[in-house]
Amino acid sequence: MSSPQQRLAQVSGAISGSYPRGLLKDEVVIITGSDHRSSTTEVPRLHLAHSPQASPSLEAPSLTACVFSLQAAQGIGKACALTFAREGAKVVVSDLDESRSTAHISAATTAPLKKATDHHPITPSTEKAQTVVDEIKASGGDAIAVGGDVTADDFPKRLIKATIDAYGKINHIVNNAGFTFDKMLHTMTNDAFELILKVHLSAPFRIVREAAPYLRDKDPKVIATNRSIVNISSIAGLHGNVGQTNYATAKSGILGFTKTVAKEWGAFNVRCNAVAFGYILSRLTQAKELGETIEVAGQKIALGIPTGGKKQEGPVPGIPLGRPGTAQEAANGVLFLISPLASYVTGHTLEVTAGNGI
Repeated sequence: MSSPQQRLAQVSGAISGSYPRGLLKDEVVIITGSDHRSSTTEVPRLHLAHSPQASPSLEAPSLTACVFSLQAAQGIGKACALTFAREGAKVVVSDLDESRSTAHISAATTAPLKKATDHHPITPSTEKAQTVVDEIKASGGDAIAVGGDVTADDFPKRLIKATIDAYGKINHIVNNAGFTFDKMLHTMTNDAFELILKVHLSAPFRIVREAAPYLRDKDPKVIATNRSIVNISSIAGLHGNVGQTNYATAKSGILGFTKTVAKEWGAFNVRCNAVAFGYILSRLTQAKELGETIEVAGQKIALGIPTGGKKQEGPVPGIPLGRPGTAQEAANGVLFLISPLASYVTGHTLEVTAGNGI
């Protein structure tokens, strides 16, 4: 009987045989809200399996590439960017903000910025995203960085314009920007409620609407191409969660948005799906005591959960697989939905939860 890793290698070989140049070769993917900070939780280094110098094989994900530590902030956006680039995509890496602690900010204000390359200037708001772009380019891929606050009035227009100026088209949008601002319902302010809806629900709406002229294209050649939107939701949007009235409402709302876009834009062969993540090791689940903050719409918000950095002893209760997920496992779910493998999947919510909630 084949081991799980041997079976995975067999399946990967069959897939790569059908897509020898990569699942996303030359397709343009926009990713918002990527988290690029370094941490003890590693994302596998980029290797372009489909570059001219490499043999055409879809690499099986390493089972030991990530360190399971609740003290580490992982970047789902970064993992997505590297994964898509590995499959041949041209990636637009958009960062929500600096998302740094006071110590990080102090260091950043005295450190000189890197030199701009390829006529894409590096500003303080794009520097973190640029590190991911540099990694992609160093491995033979193609990417650009677009910094900014997704709640800013001009952000959608700047993001779409930068993408079209660089690549002339849009194949996929992954709406990944987000954070939590937890309060019990009776103590939650209007601002705390509305800000989360602004980031998790209004921003995806505004970005997708801005991209409409390029996705609702009636040209038969364009309609025949692989195009999609993936909105990041959460099991909180499926089942609710104590202390997260705002977050659960926004993540539930994005599911209705997803299904509506799927119905409205299906005629243009644009698929729209959602991914509901469970317990994924990320900045949202790190220890709040680490002091990481985020500034959105002029408000500074602490990231993480109280005692979130405490090591989990034994299986995680309520999760059949008994552990939290990794950034790479989260990215793999998104990759499936934007790839040709999901060409007949739209209006669907993929639960990447290890069975949490069943």
